[in-house]
Amino acid sequence: MATSNGFGPRALRYLESARNLVGCAGGAVGLGLHFAGLGGVWWPGVVAGLYGVGALLTPAPKPRPPLPPRPEPQPPEVSAPPAPKPEPVPAPEPAPAPDPELVALAAYLDTVPLPPSAGVDGLLAALRAAGPGPVAERIVRHRLPVAVAGYLRARTWQPWAGPDDPDPAVQLGREVDRLAGELA
Repeated sequence: MATSNGFGPRALRYLESARNLVGCAGGAVGLGLHFAGLGGVWWPGVVAGLYGVGALLTPAPKPRPPLPPRPEPQPPEVSAPPAPKPEPVPAPEPAPAPDPELVALAAYLDTVPLPPSAGVDGLLAALRAAGPGPVAERIVRHRLPVAVAGYLRARTWQPWAGPDDPDPAVQLGREVDRLAGELA
């Protein structure tokens, strides 16, 4: 009966060890010094010396903690037959989790000065009631943020707008109505 795993696994364990890797890095530095012209004719000794310094100065790996003892199997106890289990009461279905993007959009829209006549709050309530879906996702991710951004840009330029330019609040209200129609 052998007491070790043989030479091959031990050699592989050393090749993968931190000592060997640090030594190889030192040897690579030695080669770099040689190619930089600093090693002279002694470059093989410099490479071997830097490998040895790296391998010897690297701390040894920490020993692994011992495995906890396995509990011994106990023989099954002979007892009275188990009582019949009561029928489980079905748990009520949890409410679907709110869409995080809708929550973030609603939090953002609470900070933006939007006209109440635009109906954005009603659209947000309708989106919450509709739940997740491709239409609601498209409205939350793209259409409503673009409409609000257009409203804010139009409000920025409103002092320089002409008398015939449409009111940004009315345009936002139309877009919100259109989005609500798509959702229904």
